[in-house]
Amino acid sequence: MSDSLVWWILVGVLVALELVSGSFYLLMLALGATFGGAAAWLGLSLPWQITAAAVVGGGAVWYWHRIRQKRLDHTAPAGATAPAGDPDHLDVGATVMVTAWGEDGRTRVHYRGSDWTALPAPGSQPVTGPHRIVAVESNHLIIERI
Repeated sequence: MSDSLVWWILVGVLVALELVSGSFYLLMLALGATFGGAAAWLGLSLPWQITAAAVVGGGAVWYWHRIRQKRLDHTAPAGATAPAGDPDHLDVGATVMVTAWGEDGRTRVHYRGSDWTALPAPGSQPVTGPHRIVAVESNHLIIERI
């Protein structure tokens, strides 16, 4: 079996795994394997094939990760802190208005077109006025005074 055929089989396996898992990074590795196969087809030695695959695949993974990180950084509101277990939650950092607190230490706030139950963040006093969402636990907003 020729070296280029092995690379093309690897490309097929990586693309199939990407289709099953949905990880775009596997597609970037398949791109690297494509360059390894092209290097084999051109008659380059095995070390050059592996180098071509590693440089292109690794570079593509690094570049995609960098683009994805920039996109996530731009969607987070300024001054937002990530809730435990979900660093990409888009509600963190949004503001809500509290008009009254209940006797049980909860309040209802209108946010994104519906009413939510909100709880004060640990160490926060239940006062009325504008609040910032610092976390989302289950279907409760955890808020602190701005």
